[in-house]
Formats: sequence, structure tokens, C-alpha cells
Amino acid sequence: MKRIMAVVLSMAFAGSVIAAQAQQGTTTATTAKSPRKKMVAKKSERSVSEQLSEMKEAIDAQQRQIKQLSDLVESRDQKIQQLEQRLDQSQTVAVQAQTKADTAVAQTTEQQHTVMALKSDVTDLKTNATNAATTLQETQKRMGDLESPLAIHFKGVTLTPGGFLAAESVYRNRALGSDINTPFNSVNMPGAGQNQLSEFFGSGRQSRISLLAEGKISSAKLSGYYEADFLSSGATSNNNESNSYTLRQRQVWGQAALNNGWSFTGGQMWSLVTETKKGVDNRTEATPLTIDPAYTVGFSWARQYGFRVAKNFNNHFWLAASLENPQTTFSATNNAPNFAFGSAGNSSGLYNAFNGLYSFNAMPDVIVKAAFEPGFGHYEVFGILSRFRDRIYPCVEPGTNPACTATGATTATDAQNNSRNAGGVGGNARVTFAKHVDFGLHALYGNGVARYGASTLPDATVNPNGTLAPLRSYQGLVTLEWHSPKLDVYLNGGEEYVGRHYQVDGANKTMPLVGYGAPSFNDSNCYTETAPSAGSGYAFGSLTCSGNTQSTIEGTFGFWLRLYHGPKGRLQFGPQYSYLVRNAWYGAASSTVEVTPHGIDNMFMTSFRYYLP
Repeated sequence: MKRIMAVVLSMAFAGSVIAAQAQQGTTTATTAKSPRKKMVAKKSERSVSEQLSEMKEAIDAQQRQIKQLSDLVESRDQKIQQLEQRLDQSQTVAVQAQTKADTAVAQTTEQQHTVMALKSDVTDLKTNATNAATTLQETQKRMGDLESPLAIHFKGVTLTPGGFLAAESVYRNRALGSDINTPFNSVNMPGAGQNQLSEFFGSGRQSRISLLAEGKISSAKLSGYYEADFLSSGATSNNNESNSYTLRQRQVWGQAALNNGWSFTGGQMWSLVTETKKGVDNRTEATPLTIDPAYTVGFSWARQYGFRVAKNFNNHFWLAASLENPQTTFSATNNAPNFAFGSAGNSSGLYNAFNGLYSFNAMPDVIVKAAFEPGFGHYEVFGILSRFRDRIYPCVEPGTNPACTATGATTATDAQNNSRNAGGVGGNARVTFAKHVDFGLHALYGNGVARYGASTLPDATVNPNGTLAPLRSYQGLVTLEWHSPKLDVYLNGGEEYVGRHYQVDGANKTMPLVGYGAPSFNDSNCYTETAPSAGSGYAFGSLTCSGNTQSTIEGTFGFWLRLYHGPKGRLQFGPQYSYLVRNAWYGAASSTVEVTPHGIDNMFMTSFRYYLP
């Protein structure tokens, strides 16, 4: 554009110069045609040479201007060319920059894809490494399980063996003729010959084996549990040489625990009366920490057949009910043979015919329980309903029944069944203080519920007419336990009481009072030792001592020291001391003197146990 403008200007300037020269030629020609007039004029005006000089100077000046303009145009052209060159260079640089930018963008995009691919590869590597580590851990765990498995997996069922092996001993300063378990209601009165001897027994019979089977389905968890020890004796069991004691069934039950909180359990298990540590769950029973497998006086428990239904409400409240195997423990003095409620076991019916006495029960015991865990402690309330039944024979003592005397009936005439209802209520409370101290309270009160106590005091006695009379009783226990990773220390104090019940038998003139704990019962030799009546060496003299138990009281102190507790199991040792008192209802030492017999025993036990991991 600038070049075009310069050319136009040059052409315009040249045109003006040519026009001026043409005008000058015309003037000269005109002048030449009229020389006279010019000649006259020249005389009066400047000379032609002067004018020519002036014109030349003007032309020179115009040429110089043209030269200057040409120089300016050329300079501008050079600048324009330079600018164009710079512009070309800038465009080239811009194109190169754009190319580089496009290349950089392409490279950046490629790098981003590469980075993303690398990140994905790293993530995959991490995942693979994690999976490999998990697989390795699982493989190591499987290898560890193969070497020392915590459980056995069989067809979708997990089998967990358990139990312990025990080496235990007991020393009593007054002999009871008992193994490691103590018959609390059989403590001797002072007149017994064996009361003058102490006894020591070493035993492994409390060693225990167990097996827990668990399987899960979509709507429930299915469980089965078996537990046994050797604290039983067959008809030929003895302690002479091989210690041939039989395996005892402790627990055998199955359970279906539904996902909605309902559970159904059936088999031989701890009674619902027994305190639990968590809700009403099986295998959480809060048994005392004692070595003695009879536990401690005041502790209410049973292991018997039961079918239990329970409902869990958000792990804070539980309701349960069970039907359990009944049994009647019985004691009476001066009674006539005018009733019967059971018999010795029928060996063909798989009962023990030598040592067992079994009542013929009308219905199962019904037990209901509510458990609370509000966030501080565990609390329970429960109730028991029992029903006792016997068959009475009114004409065994005709003098007590005018109808029998009038007709001269035989002794079985008018025989009939008779039933009595019984039951009780109880509660448990257990509170933990400072994470180490457990304080527990237990109580049970009612009629005909004494057999649920550790002392197995009598549930019932008999009236003179042959009907059963449930005995009022209560059981109470206080426990204090201190726990640490290596040591458990325990203190127990308990009492069990059973009331007296007696009536006058009009047909018995020599011993008119019939029942349990009557003040006329003969206790004359409770404090007097008598000589043996047989020479076998295994029989002390018999006592004239009714000794109907009023209460048993026991205080126990002991601790468990864990020598090792880890993946290889648990090894622990414990000693225990117990002071046991058995108080009898007062009776007659003579026609004018009453006596209140009581027996005392001091017991020291030890236990050395290895528990399976």
C-alpha cells in the first residue's frame, strides 16, 4: 500500500513539472510570434537568462524535493520491507510456536494418558500387591490353622474343641468320703466316728472335654454343644486301682438363633435359674470361680433337660421361658408307709438301678426369666412353677380314716393320687466396678425349690395322711471377684435354708410327730460317738441323730494364677479354702433337754489345669 502511494505521488509531481514546461513553451512561442512586442517588453522587465536561471533553480529545488520524497519513499519502503520481514518472521515464529504448542498439547495429552495409564498400573499393582499380601496372609493363616487350628471346618460347619485337663486335690479336716466335689448337706455331726478323721483325695475327674458346632444359614445361626467330665460313677466304679470312673454328660444341646432375636434351645443344659453374664445366652453362665465342682453354698443351679425359648430386644432386654426336667428331693421322719411318689431306677429303662431314686413327675418345671442390661451391670428376675405328686394309701393306718375301719378294707383301698403346687421367685445382680471388680448378689425364695441350691436340701416332706408338703426355703449368695490379666481372686459367702414342717399322726402313739425338723425328733447321740456294728473296717458306728438340716453356710476364698495364657492354651494354678457349717433343726436329747446339732468342716483344695486354646 505504501509503495503504491509513493508511485502515485511521484507521478503527480512529474505531471506538474511537465505541465509547467509545456506552459513555458507556449509562452515562448507566443513571444516569438510577436518579437516586437517582446523586445519592447524585455527592455522593461528582467532578462530571459535570469528567468531561466530562476526556473532552473526552481526545477532543481523541485528535483531536490522529489529526491527527498523518493528517499523518504525508499526509506519507508525499506522500513515496510523490514516490517514485512519482521511480520513474516513473527508469523513464522508464531507458526513455529503454534506448532510447538500443538506438539506440546499433543505431548501433554499423551503424557496425561501416560500418567493416567501409569496411575492405573500403579493402582493395579497396589491392588495386586494387597491381594497378594491378603492371599499370603490367608495362606499363612491356613498353614497356621493346619499346624494349630482354632477350629475345624467340616461341610460348612465350624467345630471348636475345648476343655481342660486337671490335677486337683482336696484336704478335709473331717472326713466325708467324697471326691473333689463336696456334699454340703452331708457334713458330719460331732458324734460321727469319721468326724474324728481327716481325708485327702487327689483327682483328675473334673477334667473336661467339649465340642461346639456352629453353622449359618440365611435366617439363623445353628449351634450344638457337647460337654462332659468324669465326675460320675458306674455300678462297678471304684478308687482302688484303675480309678474306673465313667464319662458324665454335663451338657448336650442344640440351638437355632434366628436373625430376628428369637432363639430355641433344647437338650441338657444349665437351668434357666442359673445366672448368666450376657442376656440369657447359653455358655455365658456366671458360675463361681471355685475348684469345687459342687460350686458353693447359696448358688442356685441345675444341669438338666430343658427346652428354652428366648427373645433378645436390642441387646438390652431379654425374655425367656423354659420347660425343664423336674425332680423331687424328699426327707421325712416318723412317717407311715402310706404314700409313694417314685422308685429306684429301672435298669432296663436305662436308669441307675443301684444308686438312683427317681420321682414320677406330673409335669415339667416351668421357669420364666427377664434379664436387663441397662449399661451398668447385669440384672435378672425369674420365677419357678413346680408340681409335686404322689399316690396315697389312706387305709395303711385305719385309725386315721373312719371309712377304712368301718369296712375293714384292705390297705390299698381308696388309694388315690394327690398333687401339690409349688414354686418360687429369685433374682441376680452383677455389677463391675473400676473394670476389675465384680460384685454379685443372688437370691431364691419359695416352696419346694430347695433342690436348685448347691446343697440339694429337701423340696418336700410328708403329712401324716400321706400327702406331700412342700418345704419353704431360700438361697442367698454374695460374690466378690477381682480380675487382672494374670490373676483372679474370689470371695464367696452363701447360705441355704429350709424350713420345718410337721404334724401330729393320731395313729402313732409312740412317735406322734411326722414331717421334717420336728422338735421331738431324737438327736440324743448327735454328739456321742458309737462303736462300729460291723467288722469290715468300712463302717463306723451309727448315730441316733435325726439331724434334719436347717441351713448350710459356707465362706470361700481362693485365687487363680495364670502361668501362661497365649496361642498355645492356658496354664493356671489355684488354691482354695472353704469353711463349711451345717446347722440342724433342734431336737430332743432327752425328755427334758433339747439340742441343736451342727457340723463343721475345713477344706483346702488345689487345682493345676491346662486349657485347650
